[in-house]
Amino acid sequence: MTTRTGCSTRPLFRLSLALGLAGAVACTGQIGSGGASNPSGGSDHPTTTPPNGQMGPGPGSMVSSPLTCVPSSSPSVGVEPLRRLNHSQYNNSVRDLLGIDLAPANDFTPDEKVGPFFSNASAPISDLVAEEYLDAAEALSDAVMTNTTKLSALLPCTTTDATCGAQFIDSFGLRAFRRPLTPDEHTTMVTLFASGMTDDSFNEGVRRVIQAMLESPQFLYRIELGPQPTGAKDVVALDQYLVAGRLSYYLWGSMPDAELFRAAGAGELSSPDALRAQAKRLLADPRAAVTMANFHQQWLGLDQITSLEKDMTVYPNYSPDLRDAMAAETGAFTDYVIRAGDGKLETLLTAPFSVLTAPLATLYGATVTANQDYTKPVNLNPNQRAGLLTEAGVLAVMSHAEQSSPIRRGKLVREQFFCQTLSPPPPGVDLTPPAPDPNVSSRQRFEKHRTQAVCAACHALIDPIGFGLENYDGIGAFLTMEAGQPVDSSGTLTGTDVDGDFHGALELSQKLSQSAEVRSCVAQKWFNYAFGRTAGPNDGCSLQAASDTFNKTNNIRDLLVELVATDAFRYGRFEKGAP
Repeated sequence: MTTRTGCSTRPLFRLSLALGLAGAVACTGQIGSGGASNPSGGSDHPTTTPPNGQMGPGPGSMVSSPLTCVPSSSPSVGVEPLRRLNHSQYNNSVRDLLGIDLAPANDFTPDEKVGPFFSNASAPISDLVAEEYLDAAEALSDAVMTNTTKLSALLPCTTTDATCGAQFIDSFGLRAFRRPLTPDEHTTMVTLFASGMTDDSFNEGVRRVIQAMLESPQFLYRIELGPQPTGAKDVVALDQYLVAGRLSYYLWGSMPDAELFRAAGAGELSSPDALRAQAKRLLADPRAAVTMANFHQQWLGLDQITSLEKDMTVYPNYSPDLRDAMAAETGAFTDYVIRAGDGKLETLLTAPFSVLTAPLATLYGATVTANQDYTKPVNLNPNQRAGLLTEAGVLAVMSHAEQSSPIRRGKLVREQFFCQTLSPPPPGVDLTPPAPDPNVSSRQRFEKHRTQAVCAACHALIDPIGFGLENYDGIGAFLTMEAGQPVDSSGTLTGTDVDGDFHGALELSQKLSQSAEVRSCVAQKWFNYAFGRTAGPNDGCSLQAASDTFNKTNNIRDLLVELVATDAFRYGRFEKGAP
């Protein structure tokens, strides 16, 4: 045992972490890693893993597999993957657990994705990731111990003896592991605390317990079902504390609060109505704003905007301040519409206003006052801006460094709004976008794809959508002229329930807002985000129940609340063959 009299307990914790993580990963099913497109890269065809895990049968094909509900007298749910906390969840959890406003996960190895969403549901723990967790746990525990106010807030008693230590272990362990400690866990932590008391002091015992719990798989992973007991049913009702964790990480991206812990301990999280009531409470809390931002930024690819680069000779107005304003707009706008506004998908897709900051107001040419309150909606030109698809961040991410990309923009609409999966380009095809030419419009340059037989079938599905967004340049500024000629923003939708010609982003957004397929896709995306996986055959009834409510009201708040009342949220399924 290494003591901490000016040194470190790291050897003990490194062994504990390695063994714990290995054991946690060994007893759960895993799902495939979903790759993510990289909008700042050079290719117009970034590699993606389809949202439903399937590829189309050939060039130019699409896959869209709506799930069907087969009514049953017993719950039907898919297998929940074992998920590590993603960066946002880790930072939020240590903030709420310790009361310390640090964000160590910002420097962690990048999260993995399932579809567009961060899930960390497939990758094994590497030595580097383990080292990052160890460093963070050590730094966080030290930060608590050097702040007497924070330390006092964590202690349930004022004495400095073994009895107080045991009380701290149980109270802190409940919050850190998001459930009561097992007898074995309690004993292990009491022994660890006692070693700190022996080697140094009461505070050292507390520090060792905090560090050990932060390094534990029980904190780092959202472990919902362990090995299947002999004779147990495949599908079981989830423990109340697991349900509390599902609620808080779904709607807050963080650990449960005191009320959820209380409700779980009292057995009040069983009925659909009780869960709906809790979901409404969580949505009304300011902490829900982070979920609105995270969902929409990941869904639309804006999670990569912080590293987005643009050619300053082409876009001299692009700057770090403008980039940051783009990143902030999507979260602020969607949070306003869903939690403070009418909550309607139609508003998200067609609103002639946004919630933004000064750099974007300048880019949009918005009329603002000298003392403008940028926390409130700002009216935009209704002939230029209409909801999410006309946000500068979305348009800039789905562009190249030196030009727009109708391919990326069209692909975004197909895959993220209609949940259609496009086949990958054939092997050997040159994926380099055409070089910018000041005398040739973007539309003219990219139309060449459709003259090549090997490319035509796929680009016939993508380009006619993306061309409808050509009134916006590579940083989302509105254009009327390009290469000395009026911009042609005519477009066409095919293979959807709102097929037909349209002119410009405003007409496209109107079509999307009227589409039942888009509503169904948005419901699927929220399901994927909430559960860290794609919906499977056993989830058809859960998805339909939430979608039916959404279709009746067109209100996203109703969709989010109804998801927690589904079988998929309240039950868990053991994976066949799991040890």
